[in-house]
Amino acid sequence: MALLLRCITHLTPTTPHSPSLLTPVLKPTIATTPTTNNKPHRRIVSSSSSSANATWDSWKPEKAAAAAAPPSLSDILWPSAGAFAAMALLGKIDQLLAPKGVSATIAPLGAVCAVLFATPSSPGARKYNMFMSQIGCAAIGVLAFTVFGPGWLARSAGLGAAIGFMIFTRSIHPPAASLPLLFIDAVKLQKLNFWYAVFPGAASCVLLCLIQEMVCYLKDNFKF
Repeated sequence: MALLLRCITHLTPTTPHSPSLLTPVLKPTIATTPTTNNKPHRRIVSSSSSSANATWDSWKPEKAAAAAAPPSLSDILWPSAGAFAAMALLGKIDQLLAPKGVSATIAPLGAVCAVLFATPSSPGARKYNMFMSQIGCAAIGVLAFTVFGPGWLARSAGLGAAIGFMIFTRSIHPPAASLPLLFIDAVKLQKLNFWYAVFPGAASCVLLCLIQEMVCYLKDNFKF
């Protein structure tokens, strides 16, 4: 009995705050975080601020264009002269076609001149893009007018189908998107029926391509 009491006294802690030998000791854990001394600091930008910056940037000139030297006088004069010559020649053709009641000059050709003469290396100036979209979009305009008649439904269907056609055929040429609207609203063009697919849009573009070659030659060889 005395031996049992001696063992209990030996196992009892001497102070109330000292842990018992039978109680497991819990060691505190310290959470460590990686230091960023040797790593570059990254700034997180919210998506709203990024989209806002992109929106405002679209209202400014391209950074590459703003940093480049201003265009020379020849880079301005030759494309402008090409557009003048194109409209003058088309006007002369209109005089010859006047007795037949048709015209080779239509508004979308002004946009075609801007694409061909001012940005000859752009995708819209490619010959495939131009003729594929001119013919296809014009035919879509005739089809939309035939199915829906004049009005907003024909315009909407014609424009939507024309854009879809250019995307599907990979022939993006922005001026051609207006051809369906022009046919639906211009009474004098409606009598051409499906001939509108090749005249005046595609046929006039042949002349514009010839003038574009002259403009590019003058820009490359006669600089001032």
